[in-house]
Amino acid sequence: MAKSNKNRWVSWSEDEIKLLKKLYPLGRVREIAEQTGRPLTAVRQKAYSMGIKTRERRLWSANEIKLLKKLYPSENTQSISDKLGRALHSVRRKANLIGLKKEGVAPVWSRQEEAQIRKMYPDNRIRDIANHIGRTVLAVTGRAHKLGLRKMNPVWSNRELNLLGKLYPNRTTQQIADQIGRSVQATRLRIHRLGLKKKKRKGKI
Repeated sequence: MAKSNKNRWVSWSEDEIKLLKKLYPLGRVREIAEQTGRPLTAVRQKAYSMGIKTRERRLWSANEIKLLKKLYPSENTQSISDKLGRALHSVRRKANLIGLKKEGVAPVWSRQEEAQIRKMYPDNRIRDIANHIGRTVLAVTGRAHKLGLRKMNPVWSNRELNLLGKLYPNRTTQQIADQIGRSVQATRLRIHRLGLKKKKRKGKI
């Protein structure tokens, strides 16, 4: 297959499409771009137009995780996504799950992430949204507030109520909110409605 940096608008050949169908689901976007001589954006656009998607559930290899740990603190996440051949939200979610942090300023929210939070926020738990997007609970809560998003009938489950009662005596409201996946305001309101009180510590004799 001839390589060229000018073939972005050239029709895809049958061999190129076969390569796309074979490698794109595996997330090997960069490999397709290198073999066809097409930009990464052109490869993704073609896959999108054909309805070809990467496999969200494919396991991360040891080499991928090693590279993620090395690059994530200081490199642009989109760049890491391109190098790994994984979706942006998949990279952020994995980084969040293994506790990786960016150095300095928090990463800018992409349009895709904002679309996801708008879609999920009304009737999903904040922790579930955070895990899906690859952001912290605090980051999701803050972004939702900035976007003016509101919960739709945020009913507390028995599991959440039991966890709240268990954590309240020894944890701060912020810690409880983060662990349960609720906003601090919602957690405070629920504590007030339940009439929970901190246990007074007995002084040492």
